[in-house]
Amino acid sequence: MFVLDSRLQQDTLPIGDFPLCRLLLSNDSHYPWFILVPRRADITEVFQLSAADQMQFWQETSALAKVLNELFDADKINVAALGNVVSQLHMHVIVRKRDDAAWPAPVWGKQAAIAYTDEQLSAIRRQLKSVLTNDFRFEEE
Repeated sequence: MFVLDSRLQQDTLPIGDFPLCRLLLSNDSHYPWFILVPRRADITEVFQLSAADQMQFWQETSALAKVLNELFDADKINVAALGNVVSQLHMHVIVRKRDDAAWPAPVWGKQAAIAYTDEQLSAIRRQLKSVLTNDFRFEEE
């Protein structure tokens, strides 16, 4: 049974579900920083997914990256699956701008997170609802 890692639960806000992955928003308003987590039990590495799930994982990652690139007018989209702190397989998809606080360095550990306000979160949800496909199911607000 799929259970979201407690650290991801603590540090993110649920957005909804693609066919394979849960979509989360890192609760750090410095960056539009999304995280995809395959809803499969006990998976820590991409190669542990079935071949079909590997393809779906990459398709969902690519589709999300494209949507975010256009929606947030990104200068660069950072995509990474690290797992050194949280071993549960997850993919970071982060919108980067040349004028963001960490540019051009990675976003990790640059400054203390500032949580999203309810208004900011609602605005992001509205933006995503306007562009995500029919195979995405939003969490109840």
